[in-house]
Amino acid sequence: MLTNYLKIAIRNLRKSKLFSSINVFGLSVGMACCMLLLLYINSELAYDKHHEFANDIYLLRSENERNGEKMDNPRAPSPYAQAVKDEYPEVVQVTRVWKNFLEGIALLKVQEQGMTVKSFYETEGYQVDSTFFDVFTYQFLEGNARTAMNDAHSVVLSEEVARKLFGNEPALNRTLRIGGSSGYGEVFNVTGVFRDESTRSHINARFFLPLSAGWVGGFLREQPQDFTNNNMFYTYLRLKPGTQPAKFNAKLPAFVEKYAGKDLKAAGVEKHLFLLPVQDIHLFDRINEIITPTTSSTYLYVLGSIALFTLLIACINFMNLATARSAKRAAEVGMRKVMGAGKGGLIGQFLGESMVLAFLALIIAVAAVVLVLPVFNQLADKSLAFSDLLSAKNVLAFIALALLTGLLAGSYPAFYLSVFNPLDVIKGKFVNSASATTLRKGLVVFQFVISIGLVVATLVIQRQISFMRDQPLGFTKEQQVVIPLRSDKARQAYGALRSELLQNSQVAGASGTSYYPGILNPSDMSVYRPDQSINEAAVMKTNWVAPDFMQTMGFKVASGRLLSEKFPGDTNYRMVVNEATIRKFAIPLEKAVGQKLAFNSNEDGSTRMVEIVGVVKDFHFADLHQAIEPYAFFLHTGNDFKYIVAHVDTRDVSKVLPFMESRWNELVPGEPFSYSFLDEDFQRNYAADARTARIVNSFTIISILISCLGLFGLAAFAAQQRIKEIGVRKVLGASVVSIVSLLSKDFLKLVVAAIVIATPLSWYFMNRWLQDFAYKVDIEWWMFLLAGAGAVGIALLTVSFQSIKAALMNPVKSLRSE
Repeated sequence: MLTNYLKIAIRNLRKSKLFSSINVFGLSVGMACCMLLLLYINSELAYDKHHEFANDIYLLRSENERNGEKMDNPRAPSPYAQAVKDEYPEVVQVTRVWKNFLEGIALLKVQEQGMTVKSFYETEGYQVDSTFFDVFTYQFLEGNARTAMNDAHSVVLSEEVARKLFGNEPALNRTLRIGGSSGYGEVFNVTGVFRDESTRSHINARFFLPLSAGWVGGFLREQPQDFTNNNMFYTYLRLKPGTQPAKFNAKLPAFVEKYAGKDLKAAGVEKHLFLLPVQDIHLFDRINEIITPTTSSTYLYVLGSIALFTLLIACINFMNLATARSAKRAAEVGMRKVMGAGKGGLIGQFLGESMVLAFLALIIAVAAVVLVLPVFNQLADKSLAFSDLLSAKNVLAFIALALLTGLLAGSYPAFYLSVFNPLDVIKGKFVNSASATTLRKGLVVFQFVISIGLVVATLVIQRQISFMRDQPLGFTKEQQVVIPLRSDKARQAYGALRSELLQNSQVAGASGTSYYPGILNPSDMSVYRPDQSINEAAVMKTNWVAPDFMQTMGFKVASGRLLSEKFPGDTNYRMVVNEATIRKFAIPLEKAVGQKLAFNSNEDGSTRMVEIVGVVKDFHFADLHQAIEPYAFFLHTGNDFKYIVAHVDTRDVSKVLPFMESRWNELVPGEPFSYSFLDEDFQRNYAADARTARIVNSFTIISILISCLGLFGLAAFAAQQRIKEIGVRKVLGASVVSIVSLLSKDFLKLVVAAIVIATPLSWYFMNRWLQDFAYKVDIEWWMFLLAGAGAVGIALLTVSFQSIKAALMNPVKSLRSE
């Protein structure tokens, strides 16, 4: 029986090459899209699932509330880790991670006897407790994970960093010097080398140092630690297996009250602690960054929907063509029924044919995925490998996908064809079956609703990306070269380097700063008006800058003046704020200069005043996902800046870079010259949005092509069914235009209906997507008009090809058999 089904299925494929090709090609493209997006989604969902104790590891996060304003914080003060472990027996182990917010990069230098000196800047270096590898699982290629962080001068490297520093030789027990605030130029001993886990973990480390090293080590040893201030440590707990997070969360209010209640109340802050499963961190988009930027789960739903819709469109093509061509199978069905075939056998026959097509499409789809995977990796900014396709989980998923596709695509045709009455077949009543015709029309409408919705989504996403890229930021972002100062030697050379840069006529300005717009600035302070209480305080971002930094950046003065060395008092509790600051404290612009704000000093707890000497117009110091908040600049006349920002007065910045590098090499010998462009640094904040836009664009085009492929097949079949009618009309004098119009108008009606349905749906979903942005574009009428006109145009071109072909046919050939 199965052999008979297979033979008939293959015979039908050969007899209907055009329609079989359309079905197989459409299904294979739909399945390939589904596979690629499934691989992408799986890679996003797989973060931090490889740890041995993954189900029991949690981040201790907090929700802080002040004056009705709530803020999520993934970090905690340093004493929390040990206190939680001492307080609760459910806690097996704790560990802290410190991300160096002072500098995002460290200088690693190898200088061993008889070897050439090697020095590199490395990013993603984290400082951790000695218990880190007792909580998180890393595959060590050299060394012992349990003891790797026991020594204060140990360093654990990723395999890539180890090979860069030591080549193919073993790195274990080799030494290197680590500069900057991470290592203070001290010598560290390599105690381990691990396999890179940056694509599978939110901790994308390239090397680990002990928490006792560098600046943070000195801070922990020398500064008083409390449970209220200095929230800068990511604190992870490993709980006993079976511990219920909800019950543990219920115990944490008492913990906060015991250890921090008094100080928090004095600061006017309410704090609530919660456990966040480590496996949920990557998709916990309520917080923009937890060591690395988090990803919105909305994007995964969008991509998953696109995968499903693309496959549905391909299945709809199959169903439409199969039911439309039912007349060709009617005699076969009638004969089988006369010979005693039951309904179940006929259903099995047609489902078997759809399964043959589905598995043929699966083979083609797998081959297509292998071919386009490198392109998809560039598109999605991923490093998915062919081996990912061969995992048992994915192989089973793809087979299930083929089975589901075969069942979905063949279900209605199977049940529809199997119920034909042999007498109706003879009378021809099935040809004009209202249910089949209505279903086909409904499915075509559904296809184009999806396609039009995706086009609208593409337009909105692209416009939002363009808006973020081109939106005035309140400062000069173009032609700004950022030179990081990563070591004491580099910072001591700040004055001389700045002077050398300004000797070049093409360098219009150069100045030092602790932070610049577009990068993380963790520095802030709580301030309030003198007539307010501390309970009414608001958080204000702070930055220490050189005298001419704001001029170099091009900030616009709204009132007062900028900070200047001409006013010696500017280094003594004076500041320039943005407009958001005076709005926050209800200070009129004309009264802002001279206004003082109060803050409580962390040093002695006393209340101090800081005076506003100027107000600059609002600027975006963070990306456009976030609203502009209070921000203040303070004058610093020393040399210990983290960056020099140089404004280059030429469009061809590349001509100035060799000059900058030569001056750097003279003044900071032995350290690599590093730079970036401020506008590019700012745009990196939109990498996830741009990546989603690229994927949506590509798969929107594919979905439209598949929809048109199905429309092409239906138009070809419609023209074939009406070939004699067209011949008669031509004999009676009908023009080509009238015949094309006759064959096209029914399909165009369906597309117009799809436009009417897709418009409100796409507006609703894209409006929800835009809610993630503090500053966003409006969804305008022309987007729907353009998407609708495009759908009509594409449908018209698709249908017209077959219509014109039919209209130009010689009527003698079509009427010859009459």
